[in-house]
Amino acid sequence: MSWWRRGVIYEIYPRSFQDSDGDGVGDLPGITSRLPYLRSLGVDAIWLTPIYCSPQRDFGYDVSDHTDVDPLYGSLHDFDALVAAAHAQQLRVILDYVPNHTSDQHPWFREHPDWYYWRDAPNNWRAAFGGSAWERVGDRYYLHTYLREQPDLNWRNPAVREAMLDVVRFWIDRGVDGFRVDATRQLLKDPEFRDNPVNPDWDGVNEYESLIPVHSADLDEVHDVVAAIRQLIGDRLMVAEVYAPIERLVRYYGKNGNGAQLPFNFHLLTTPWDAEKIAALVERYEAALPEGAWPNWVLGNHDRPRIASRVGAAQARVAAMLLLTLRGTPTLYYGDEIGMTDVPVQRHDPAGRDPERTPMQWTAEGGFTTGDPWLPYGDRAVNVADEPPILRLHRALIALRREFAETDYRTLHAGDGILAYARGNDIAVALNLTGEPRPLPIRGELLLSTHLDGGAERLRAHEGVVLRI
Repeated sequence: MSWWRRGVIYEIYPRSFQDSDGDGVGDLPGITSRLPYLRSLGVDAIWLTPIYCSPQRDFGYDVSDHTDVDPLYGSLHDFDALVAAAHAQQLRVILDYVPNHTSDQHPWFREHPDWYYWRDAPNNWRAAFGGSAWERVGDRYYLHTYLREQPDLNWRNPAVREAMLDVVRFWIDRGVDGFRVDATRQLLKDPEFRDNPVNPDWDGVNEYESLIPVHSADLDEVHDVVAAIRQLIGDRLMVAEVYAPIERLVRYYGKNGNGAQLPFNFHLLTTPWDAEKIAALVERYEAALPEGAWPNWVLGNHDRPRIASRVGAAQARVAAMLLLTLRGTPTLYYGDEIGMTDVPVQRHDPAGRDPERTPMQWTAEGGFTTGDPWLPYGDRAVNVADEPPILRLHRALIALRREFAETDYRTLHAGDGILAYARGNDIAVALNLTGEPRPLPIRGELLLSTHLDGGAERLRAHEGVVLRI
């Protein structure tokens, strides 16, 4: 049985998890020191965002050496020690794999310019962070889907494919248990570089969305690249980062085991916090899954505002119950288990994502570093040492979900702010997404409440319950 079907993945942003040397930036020895906490939380795997050598313009997603650890985070020896310690505690280690682009400081950009996309004149493609996706160098232009310091690799070049697959081999040899594949849908581009069509529904906010990226992302041919990566990864876990409509997203499962086991399902990040809309999303997703495919859910990550800031501190516990009781593998973002919120700060990230990347709050003093943290703490009354109710709830939910992790899902009720669903034949979940008491639409033996107390005759404001029916 695949561990990830019953497991919980925990995303760690290494800069912000634990600093071991007082320089204010988290590192690998710091993560290693916190493995007992993660084991006590009950998670099964840690996913590390990029730890590779990097100029840090995009905090590791601009890689300058794919096979070494940035000194900010430690060394290859520190990485090996982390893997060994994690495995000793029955924790898997998943690495971020960044195949779409490199840093412009990568030796490849100087030594192998033909490994990248070049044109004599730009087309209309837009970069994800705004502006043209083309940067001029002399009398030519190179493509960058993200920052201008992140030129895109041309996976149509066999040399690129082999070099990037060698990166996977390198980390497999060091014992990693899987990969989260960054920007998967961007891996191939239209060889004719045709202009993208105008998006008639653009809301005028995100410039990238002003065009429909039919020629710069999600090409049918990208699934050949996905299959090649998966063949090399084998039975280790492959998680594909794919922001796409559900009907396009599920194509990344592939066929006959040649796709990602878990193409990330980000739709809860943008679905309104409404019982009917969430129920409709779950049913649409379940119906679209290919035969034998396993679902997954995400409520927070390093690119999006924290869940407690999106729905409020009171509803954050209900959100935790939703994430950890739906059918499918949940990915939990560090700090969400204690109810951390966004911190209003803009110091480093060009895309404005600093607020959701602030240091993990271990104690009322902070506990992340003995020095000055690279980003400020938030409300330090929210911390691990004080065992907040939401942390105790996460531990209880992660333990309880193992009882029904692989059972079927069916909606029981969605209306008047209440979402209720069954897991298998004898477990039901009821969530009150409002700030008012509501009738409980089902009856059963109370197994767990988000309030961590009481009975289940009526749902209190901001309460969710798991029942045996």
